[in-house]
Amino acid sequence: MTAQAPALPGWALVTGATAGLGAAFARRLAAEGRDLVLVARTQARLESMAAELRDRYAVRVQVLVADLSTAEGCAVVAARVAEPEQPVDTLVNNAGIGLYRPFGKAPLADEQRLLDLNVGSVLTLSYAAVGAMKARGRGEIVNVSSVAGFVPRGASTTYAAGKAWVTSFSEGLALLLAGTGVRVTAICPGFTRTEFHARAKADMSGTPSWMWLDADRVVAEGLADARSGAVISVPSKRYKGLLLLVKVLPRSVVRWAVSR
Repeated sequence: MTAQAPALPGWALVTGATAGLGAAFARRLAAEGRDLVLVARTQARLESMAAELRDRYAVRVQVLVADLSTAEGCAVVAARVAEPEQPVDTLVNNAGIGLYRPFGKAPLADEQRLLDLNVGSVLTLSYAAVGAMKARGRGEIVNVSSVAGFVPRGASTTYAAGKAWVTSFSEGLALLLAGTGVRVTAICPGFTRTEFHARAKADMSGTPSWMWLDADRVVAEGLADARSGAVISVPSKRYKGLLLLVKVLPRSVVRWAVSR
């Protein structure tokens, strides 16, 4: 078993921190004793989550209300990521949305907002983190991607393409930052039981039960992989096996299988 890196001393910042995988990341990091910066769009939910974590784990928690699909929201959070007095040593780029409609059916503005959040915020916040973390010689950037980025998707074309970008971007950053003390990992889960699909108004009734993952287990496995030096983490053996098939099958066969 690969040895895990020691815990980092600075703050951990989690985007999309009030629900789903973001909330699971926040609770896991707080349980490790990490002070947290929680980012989301809704003040009330942020304050509720912050109070829960302070009471349960006795950690410091800051909240930032920001819409990361906007340049203004990204700028606010990027400034906190780069702040030297209270250094952010762990950045979890988790915020994201889905759009389960064939391309051309949803308004172009919705497709653009998805890209601005799922891709643009990862770019902006990672840029701020790389500069600050390299200067300190320590840090970790965890980008929540998806197995969707490895396969073509008809009903969520922009989402899948965006996640492919996140995974490739993370791999490139990991190469660039090798030897600097800064780690980068893309966590690529499959279907996970969160609010995500309901918010995207996706009908998931036909998804087999074996394909669903638990959010807490995804986070635990993903963070363990990140701290063991993995650049790409695919939680669960079932999805590791599926992606192995995707890699060895001809792309024409993969497209046929996904279209069924």
